[in-house]
Amino acid sequence: MDGLPAAVERYRAEYRATEIPAHYSGTAHALFTFGVVPLILAACLLQLEAVSWREWLVVPASLVYANLVEYVGHRWPMHRPFPGLGLIYKRHAGQHHRFFTHEAMLVESRRDFRVLLFPPVLVVFFFGGFAAPVWFLLEAFVSANVAWLFVATGIAYYLNYEVLHTAYHLPDSHWLARIGLVRRLRWLHQAHHDPRLMASRNFNITYPLGDWLLGTLHRPRDGATRSAP
Repeated sequence: MDGLPAAVERYRAEYRATEIPAHYSGTAHALFTFGVVPLILAACLLQLEAVSWREWLVVPASLVYANLVEYVGHRWPMHRPFPGLGLIYKRHAGQHHRFFTHEAMLVESRRDFRVLLFPPVLVVFFFGGFAAPVWFLLEAFVSANVAWLFVATGIAYYLNYEVLHTAYHLPDSHWLARIGLVRRLRWLHQAHHDPRLMASRNFNITYPLGDWLLGTLHRPRDGATRSAP
């Protein structure tokens, strides 16, 4: 890739030499995310039995919940050091945001998926910390269908997150990056990768509901990032 800022180019070389194991396969990582996780989603859906229309209402509620979890997880543990969550902060603020800036957003090879896709340990953290407790409450006090629909919706949202986030870091010529909605969301995410904005603006990677509700939505003018007010 031509035109990388010197600091980003140096960091990418350092990261690849020290953080990506020789045995790492970006293809295998992508297959886990986009192949294995959908199978888990299908397993959750197979648990459903005679779902009533009232039980289906958990789906839109779960989508809102997932969006706010995305916002909270990104705004705080991923951009603020918390005791016991140092790995999350290091991987995101300390690595992802140095590897990708608003001036250098694109992956250069599949091995770069190491710094782009969620590692399984963080998937377990988010689903264990945010989804599992709610599943137990819903199963105990509402119904098993509602509990499984909640988890299935969360998994579907996670897949949507990974598809969109990957698209933001693909070349403009890629078919996924050319989709109109993806282009608009990518514009917001690129602004978040501006070092001046990353700790204060555009924490939703998918749809900016949380940013809109909590006043952190930033729309750059003419597709260019600028300092937060």
